[in-house]
Amino acid sequence: MTDSPTTAFDLLTTRLLQDPDLDVSATATGLHVHDRLFAYLDRDELVVDLPRERAADLVGRGIATTVPAARAEAAGAWVRIADAEDWPELADEAHRFVGEPAVGMDS
Repeated sequence: MTDSPTTAFDLLTTRLLQDPDLDVSATATGLHVHDRLFAYLDRDELVVDLPRERAADLVGRGIATTVPAARAEAAGAWVRIADAEDWPELADEAHRFVGEPAVGMDS
């Protein structure tokens, strides 16, 4: 991708803002879908909210490290990703995970 984490995150942000659903917004705190944070840059690592099983898999394989949550998350787990080459794939996963509607909450 690029050598600078800030540049890599800016490129990732630009790509996600062009999502066909137009449901991504960027703020000073990070990337949001339907006003819910799903990814942000912390120093030189991308932090994403993923399903617990996926997060555990990435941590177990050494691709990610856990992030202590400030509050209990009902379904997801926050992880740090150091390798910018993995950022697009995992940001897309976080976007889909956080942006999907809760099951059974339609009525």
